[in-house]
Amino acid sequence: MLRAPGGFNHGAMASVWEYANPTRFIATADRLLPWVAAGAALALGVGLIWGFFFTPDDFRQGSTVKIFYLHVPSAMMAINAWAMMLVASLVWIVRRHHVSALAARAAAPVGIVFTLIALVTGAIWGQPMWGTWWAWDPRLTSFLILFLFYLGYMALWAAIDNPDTAADLTSVLCLVGSVFAVLSRYAVNFWNQGLHQGASLSLDAKENVADVFWYPALVCIAGFVLLFVALVLLRTQTEIRRRRLHALEMRERMG
Repeated sequence: MLRAPGGFNHGAMASVWEYANPTRFIATADRLLPWVAAGAALALGVGLIWGFFFTPDDFRQGSTVKIFYLHVPSAMMAINAWAMMLVASLVWIVRRHHVSALAARAAAPVGIVFTLIALVTGAIWGQPMWGTWWAWDPRLTSFLILFLFYLGYMALWAAIDNPDTAADLTSVLCLVGSVFAVLSRYAVNFWNQGLHQGASLSLDAKENVADVFWYPALVCIAGFVLLFVALVLLRTQTEIRRRRLHALEMRERMG
């Protein structure tokens, strides 16, 4: 197998782009989906039961802290879903692979649900801690704006009939919205003021939660990641089939 200077493997890259073929993608997704979905169900079941029923109450926040097992993973996936959409949009802009554009479109409803879960659970968690359901905190505000970008992204796809034009415009919107995805992640670091705490899960032992909360949280995060992958695979298959059906309908009208 030929390798370019520096060890770049053209064969490996070519094999990656094979999955841009819709038929190949659907076949691969069909094989992966049962395993990914089963892994998501197992990890979520174990993580949430472990976290909610087998961890102690926090000495300051009491049992309220256990919403952490929903809030933190959903917030992480809300941001990472947009990051995945950004990568897929860039692939569409550069390579014009339809599967990448459809994968970005498929991820948006999943991402907005994660964002909504994070906002709602954050309000429930924050009310007894802060004495209010909402505060115009930098991270909360940027997260709300990210939610609105999700809405705008989905609305733009729905408003434009030509799928390639829709993919172009939503890709640009995704690039702009990525600023707020970054702000949602690092707002506490950019602005010292605000009610929102720093990272709950960190490589810095001083900032990290206690191990008794850390381990079930990791299982929950794994479950949310697998759930996201399963839903995106399933929805991307649906988007590919919908596009094929639309193409057939257009041919019939023109024929």
